[in-house]
Amino acid sequence: MTTPFFVQAQKLTLDNETSFLQVLGTSSLHDWHVQAEKQSGSMIFSDADKFAISSLTFSVESESLKSGKSAMDKKTFEALNTKKFKTIEFSLTEVIAVNKKTEKRYEISASGNLVINGVKKPITLKFSIEKNEKVYILEGSHKLLMTTFGIAPPKALLGTIKTGDEIEVKFKSIFKN
Repeated sequence: MTTPFFVQAQKLTLDNETSFLQVLGTSSLHDWHVQAEKQSGSMIFSDADKFAISSLTFSVESESLKSGKSAMDKKTFEALNTKKFKTIEFSLTEVIAVNKKTEKRYEISASGNLVINGVKKPITLKFSIEKNEKVYILEGSHKLLMTTFGIAPPKALLGTIKTGDEIEVKFKSIFKN
């Protein structure tokens, strides 16, 4: 007689202290970046041994995106309409593909909804996931256009400095029990 085997779901929480998220962009003057100071999220595996993700949510406090320059931060907050929209959020809708690279590292392609400036759009996100000790590290990047989310690329000095529409979001998210 065989004993039934049950895989227990495992829920992990994003560690803000060790995680990293940066937004990179260009302007007519110089390249720029902002970094998230406050982010949160959770990930649930239906089968952690196979890296089978059943749920993934991620949130960044909009006003925690900082450049280290108060004038630029103010322009960022205005563009993101942070008085009305306090967070930027991603929620997984489907895992499209899981490709094993090593015993502890997989490449994932997933679809989900991204909400920026109150505008919700579906995106396909590609990232790696690696198990290291007792943590899971999700790492990747995604390019998008600000105008897709109703954001007018910021301008400065009476429009003489213009920000490019395309931005790149780079992340290294650490999830643990």
